[in-house]
Amino acid sequence: MSVTNLQFRDATEADLPAIVALLVDDIRGRGRDDASLPLDPVYGDAFAAIDADPNQRLIVALKDGETVGTLQLSFLPGLGHRGAWRGQIEAVRVASRLRGGGFGSQMIAWAIEACRERGCKLVQLTSDAGRLDAHRFYTRLGFAQSHLGFKRVL
Repeated sequence: MSVTNLQFRDATEADLPAIVALLVDDIRGRGRDDASLPLDPVYGDAFAAIDADPNQRLIVALKDGETVGTLQLSFLPGLGHRGAWRGQIEAVRVASRLRGGGFGSQMIAWAIEACRERGCKLVQLTSDAGRLDAHRFYTRLGFAQSHLGFKRVL
């Protein structure tokens, strides 16, 4: 499947079933998300919060009208780097049957350009420590593994 016709747009609430299905179509998401219909209302609440925030964009990637990928962009103001804005790329998912076909590369290139258009001077992302293939992928795309991240479940 060629990625030349991949289209990107901001997600709508109607896209939630496809987005949640992509989250579940990932080994890390299987145990923490639930794509059964009707969707749990928490997904609608989360979408509403993202949609209302001008510094957040939930994106879907479409191939021939089918949602084949998703990612979230967050735009973060900061004082460091002379007041530079940062673009944070999160929750990157490509349908498992299409992984390795160039879709992820096109999605990240699109996200970087969206950050550049927004005036960001840096773009960053995080990746689970166990996702070694993803680490190689991001390195190949020019990202440097420069920081060590920490999380705490609340």
